[in-house]
Amino acid sequence: MKKLNTKIVALCISIMFILSLLSGCASETVKTPAEPSEPAESSTAETRTVVDMAGRTVTLPAEINSIGVFGACGVLNTFVETMRAGDKICNNMSPRFTKTDKWKYQQKFAPQITEAPVFQKADEEIDMEVVLKTKPDLCLAMSMEILTVLENQGLNVIYLEWNEDEDVKKCITLLGEVLNKQDVAEEYIKYFDDMVAEAEELVKHLKEEDKKKVVYGNVMEGSQPHIIAEWWIAKAGGISVTDDARKAGSRQYTLEDLLQWNPDAMVISTASMKDDILADKRMAGITAIKNEAIYTVPTVAHTWGNRTPEQPLTFMWMMHKLYPEIKSEESLGEDIRYFYSHFFNYEMSDEEIAEIIG
Repeated sequence: MKKLNTKIVALCISIMFILSLLSGCASETVKTPAEPSEPAESSTAETRTVVDMAGRTVTLPAEINSIGVFGACGVLNTFVETMRAGDKICNNMSPRFTKTDKWKYQQKFAPQITEAPVFQKADEEIDMEVVLKTKPDLCLAMSMEILTVLENQGLNVIYLEWNEDEDVKKCITLLGEVLNKQDVAEEYIKYFDDMVAEAEELVKHLKEEDKKKVVYGNVMEGSQPHIIAEWWIAKAGGISVTDDARKAGSRQYTLEDLLQWNPDAMVISTASMKDDILADKRMAGITAIKNEAIYTVPTVAHTWGNRTPEQPLTFMWMMHKLYPEIKSEESLGEDIRYFYSHFFNYEMSDEEIAEIIG
């Protein structure tokens, strides 16, 4: 009996010892999850892959916090700003953009770029030392040459291109994936298609003989700089005199061509050119000049006459200039206000809208 009691006591002591060990272990492993000394694991170590418009598979951080733009800064900035990500642009535009106040709205849409480093010098050469010091999470380029230079330095580069009329939708779709903003991309594409449909509805009753002829570009040098203008002039209900059915590139023409075309309206990209046009007696008989129907295309985020996500505003603006009875100034002002408020998170003042319309 003594032996049995001894065994029972020993067993009880053993059980108590084991329980105390388990209790101690449990107290050591249970910790408050939000202790300041142990921050949560960062997600920046995660990566993902995206296929860009050159067919390259690019590895990107899970989250993009800084974006560097190279080469075509104007249109690339505008793409980013349209995606409501303008606050992520980490470099100022190159000197060719900042030497005048033409691009002043860029400072309004992305104020931080004013004090940001400049990645390209006056000759457009990339200042790689500055770029590597800044080391953007993402670099955007529309030039394969620039892409190669950046990629060789181990930077994450996405290539964008705009060849066909509506490639803007492809660019926006890609950026939606790159920036994790697929919802914004879908919103923009619906907006774009709705605006195209609205424009077509507004001008569908115009007879061919009533459509006004338009020339866009540098009239003094006889050059039309972008194929996209042939598209937006047509969407506005006009006839572009330089539309020769080409699929890409610019177009040169002579004074004789211009006199023969006799356009009803001239659209220029620099306001100062108007004085030169009016002073040139050789062109005095052209209808656009006789009626002083010479308009400076707006430059807001980018020059509206060139490749820009602002293109729906371009053809509505052109429609207002050609056919104010179809597209009123008030309606155009509403379009402008909505676009920059909805996509850029920027509220245009009445004075700014009036300046843009011209």
